[in-house]
Amino acid sequence: MTEFSSWIGRTERCADNLDIGHVQQIALALGRPCPNEGDALPHLWLWAHFVRGQVYEELGRDGHPAEGSFLPPLGERNRMWAGGRVQFHQPLRVGTPAERRSTILDIQEKQGRTGALLFFTVQHQYLQHGQLCVSEEQDVVYRAPTPPKLEGSIAVPAAQWDQTIDPTTVALFRYSAVTFNGHRIHYDLDYVTKQEGYPGLVVHGPLIATHMLQACVDAHPDREPASFNYRGLRPLIAPRPFQVGGARVSDTTANVWAQQDGTLAHQGEVVFSGS
Repeated sequence: MTEFSSWIGRTERCADNLDIGHVQQIALALGRPCPNEGDALPHLWLWAHFVRGQVYEELGRDGHPAEGSFLPPLGERNRMWAGGRVQFHQPLRVGTPAERRSTILDIQEKQGRTGALLFFTVQHQYLQHGQLCVSEEQDVVYRAPTPPKLEGSIAVPAAQWDQTIDPTTVALFRYSAVTFNGHRIHYDLDYVTKQEGYPGLVVHGPLIATHMLQACVDAHPDREPASFNYRGLRPLIAPRPFQVGGARVSDTTANVWAQQDGTLAHQGEVVFSGS
């Protein structure tokens, strides 16, 4: 841990115009209607903006930066999106300049069922006209190159709403493209099966979370999310369909999840505004 402790507190800023042309591409990638210039950017579409890319020479074998940029270099560890917590203060507007301010809050090393895990907690604040619109903490985990956990163990609760998502190879490619995500587990079948031990292409964690929250929003058109907490339990492997659904636990709170074959893969909680 001492080799990474100096990275705690590291900051980064990234500007983005939330260009309508890119928003149209995100809409196509997600199979959703496209908002107009000046409309609210749909929840979690911000993950396809504020992208910092690297030249090919700076990429490692998995498609991520090899030498570190904002996050430190981590050798042969495999990267996974573990979860996060998002607060929605006011909408980001399509076509309006915005800024993301990022800080590494914490780094912890733990032992998991599949070996050593290194957890990074990163804070992001998204602003327009100097006003905070969205704030979040993301948990990113790097694990030793061991076989991933694929089996689910938590049964799916009774759902009050659900949608079926079809993660085709084209859908995964499009989401990688609009997020400028070079991680090869999402598009390189030879790499993901032979190098990282998955039985097929892995569905993006942010894509799953986006569908989970969107299904909840679709089921509650008269309510506005104030916060969304989510975490991954196991990967979802394409191209097999999976379901996103949820159930209200109170007037102000709903549990949401993604599931396949009767067991949970991701789970989360939505708190509505006004609570």
